[in-house]
Amino acid sequence: MDERKKEKARPRIVDFIHDNIGEDEAMLADGFDEAILGIGHRCGQPSLIVYDKDKVIDILMKRDGMSPEEAFEFYSFNIEGAWVGEGTPMWLERDNYESTL
Repeated sequence: MDERKKEKARPRIVDFIHDNIGEDEAMLADGFDEAILGIGHRCGQPSLIVYDKDKVIDILMKRDGMSPEEAFEFYSFNIEGAWVGEGTPMWLERDNYESTL
């Protein structure tokens, strides 16, 4: 697939990210565009792309045929555990804290 077709296939949020923080600063996790939640900002640090951890694990199970345990282990070691520089994405873990009150 040529680059123009790839770009057209991406969700609008990827275009928004590239337009607002640049391709060179924030890194995308290939194959997980559907799990993007938005942009995270930190004082004095580069902005980051924020992904939904549960959606990433769902993508691994559906796309790659992994069991929940396999997907979690793969995510933990190969995705969350990968440092690729200052623009390394952030992984949001949604927790239902209200159930603990």
